[in-house]
Amino acid sequence: MSNTEARITLAVDAMGGDQGPQEILAGVSKAVNVSPRNTHFVLFGQEEVLGPIVEHDLNLNSNQVSVRHAPEIVGMDEKPIAGIKGKKRSSMSLALNALKEGEADALLSCGNTGCLMAGSAIRLRTLEGIERPALCTIWPGRERYFTLLDAGANPHAKPYHIVQSAVLGSNYARVALGLVRPKVGLLTIGTEEGKGNEVIHETHSMLKDIDGSIINYAGLIEGFQIFENVVDVVVCDGFVGNIVLKACESLSKLIRSFLDEELRRNTLRKTGALLSKGAFKSLKQRINPEQFGGAPLLGLTKNVIKAHGSSNQNHICGAIKIGLDLVQHDMLAQVLDDICETNEILRPPNPIQHSSPNS
Repeated sequence: MSNTEARITLAVDAMGGDQGPQEILAGVSKAVNVSPRNTHFVLFGQEEVLGPIVEHDLNLNSNQVSVRHAPEIVGMDEKPIAGIKGKKRSSMSLALNALKEGEADALLSCGNTGCLMAGSAIRLRTLEGIERPALCTIWPGRERYFTLLDAGANPHAKPYHIVQSAVLGSNYARVALGLVRPKVGLLTIGTEEGKGNEVIHETHSMLKDIDGSIINYAGLIEGFQIFENVVDVVVCDGFVGNIVLKACESLSKLIRSFLDEELRRNTLRKTGALLSKGAFKSLKQRINPEQFGGAPLLGLTKNVIKAHGSSNQNHICGAIKIGLDLVQHDMLAQVLDDICETNEILRPPNPIQHSSPNS
């Protein structure tokens, strides 16, 4: 990218992570080295804490990184609305304001998820025609990565909300995974017609209505197909998506601990583990979530990326890359076009109501 192109500014809530600002700023430092030269990072947080880390510990260039003082911190246990409205000078709140006012092109936070989603919806609003935003995650599959949404932004979704999530996820798969025509699947309890509840039935019907013109709808899928790359976009409501996400994270940790225990049981197994070190390294790389360390909150007028609270510096660097990709690909414009077409198909304008002679 040439120096003549417009500067990209990323706002970073530097006080929200479980591991503290040091780890977040280390991730920013990694991102600085791999980002376009005209990328600027604005770090929101307590200046007395961030300043020494930026200047002395990491020696970051002031032309690419600056600190914006935010005396308050939104805690992980705070209620969504209260956390944002009650702490207007928090790092999260001021970063959201900067995004709203056009001082930044994207925002990254690994702070309180509920507060970030509530604050984003209140301050930034959704794109025209979109009713609810959706949290989109990227997962490793048997052969390639895929997206899953909603991962928790809208647990009480109606069919129309899930359909809009499918449109959002399809667009994001094009940007993040480089897919020309990603296949979309609706997650339910069986692939036969009629399986699932009324929400699934209605959503399935709507998705078929926009198949071909807006999305590439592959139909119903069930749980054991998620990781088989049957589809590139798995869509569900936020209640189901969040359970799937956390259950898989927990299972992954459990399998790793079991494997570690079994490989250390005796000398023979330890030797075998040493001989298989290359295979384990390759496996770790295939399922490595660090390159996709953030989940964008799709459907808003601005780009917001949520990273996990326990994110390390590599996760932060990966999340920053996602934010930069969203800005550079201008995904919002394409989403607007697709949502407008979806609304025209599924919600045509009401016919003109003629008044009766007696009215």
